[in-house]
Amino acid sequence: MPIRLHDSLTRTALPLAPGQPDGVFRFYNCGPTVYAPAHIGNFRTFVVNDLIRRLLELEFGADKVRHVRNITDVDDKTIRRSREENRTLAEVTRQWTEKFHADCDALNCLRPHDEPRATDPRYMSEQVNMIDVLLEKGNAYVAPDGSVYFKVSSYPAYGALSRVKERELKPGSALAGKPGASAADADEKEDGSDFALWKAHKPEDGPNQWPGPRNAAAGRPGWHIECSAMSKAILGPTIDLHTGGVDLLFPHHENEIAQSQCCNDRTFSRHWYHSEHLLVDGKKMSKSLGNLYTLDQLAAMGHTPMALRYALLAGHPRKQLNFTLDSLHAAEKALATFRAFAAALPPSGGDDTVLDPFFAALHDDLNTPAALGALFTLVNRGPAESKLDAPVFARAMFALGLKLDAPVAPKAEAPADVTALAEQRWAAKKAKDFAAADRLRGEIAGKGWTMLDGKDGYKLEPIKGA
Repeated sequence: MPIRLHDSLTRTALPLAPGQPDGVFRFYNCGPTVYAPAHIGNFRTFVVNDLIRRLLELEFGADKVRHVRNITDVDDKTIRRSREENRTLAEVTRQWTEKFHADCDALNCLRPHDEPRATDPRYMSEQVNMIDVLLEKGNAYVAPDGSVYFKVSSYPAYGALSRVKERELKPGSALAGKPGASAADADEKEDGSDFALWKAHKPEDGPNQWPGPRNAAAGRPGWHIECSAMSKAILGPTIDLHTGGVDLLFPHHENEIAQSQCCNDRTFSRHWYHSEHLLVDGKKMSKSLGNLYTLDQLAAMGHTPMALRYALLAGHPRKQLNFTLDSLHAAEKALATFRAFAAALPPSGGDDTVLDPFFAALHDDLNTPAALGALFTLVNRGPAESKLDAPVFARAMFALGLKLDAPVAPKAEAPADVTALAEQRWAAKKAKDFAAADRLRGEIAGKGWTMLDGKDGYKLEPIKGA
């Protein structure tokens, strides 16, 4: 059964297959902007991409998959962080690129075959070259300040991916242009829906500038052109699959399509796939709500990267997933079950066809809940009745990217004084002395812990960031 993924452009599930005679599947996904640690919402997207990568390798062979993931190392956020910390842009982005790699390794995400950086001279020249072509063709123009903008009206098919309506692209609309564009940027555009290909240098950019396209000022590339240029330089003008989170669908991916197809006169990507948002305790993640978890914060609470990976795969990638700390506890139990099961399997003699329902679910638009259900059906039969052996079960674990031999992080233990307060509060709650229970909860929180009540007892968890 071929791998079928929902295509965001046609809104239908389509089979994945290499589009070029060499049989190599060309796959690009948008990487991080390296100015701070990535959070678990970011990693849901990267874990889903890793699942796709693993299924492609199992389907076509590891040597027939070419995976590219970029690093955005120059934009408003990276430059602002550089200025705030009085460090060079390269120092800041190197630090957070290394942290991103460490977190990806901890989550057992396969490294991409190529990981281009926007500031690499090879790709900077490709970005400038593409902009020059767009200027020559009349798809772009140089603004009075020396910036270059893509003329959206020059590409009639604009909006096909995101279904943006014509009225929503009028000047001043909420959907016009790149989110975060300044009023000064808007003043330079011929139309409010046009987007920046090249940004003229400003004093706040500091030393971060490069020679621009013809008739343009020195400056730096716009965010959207970076991906188009790096993808083209490594994979060619047409790729087989482009992925990312649903938050990138508009304007980023819509703009990539417009500039790439106008420049190259051919289809940019044959298939588009977007994973959905991650919620935390039923709410959208935001700094103001204080619910942006990082891997380090979860590790400090005693949770392992493998438990996080399992939790991120437990929901269908195209549906919003509600993350809770309880989901990590459930994930740890599931992993413990897998470990015990794997340890009891024979070294050979298994029947790999028993995994057919598991892989059928994964090949059916990455239906991970159904795949895990099929796997637990086998596990619950026991090692002998399941007809699995160690190599066959390892194949399933490879597909999911679950390392059963990964170290188990020690559970964070509450100090004695916090435990004593928790016992007092639990007794007060059972005695229906709710005023005392609330007061004691506050004392516990003041020491950096939260008390989670259950039917049969309570749990103590460190407060993140405390």
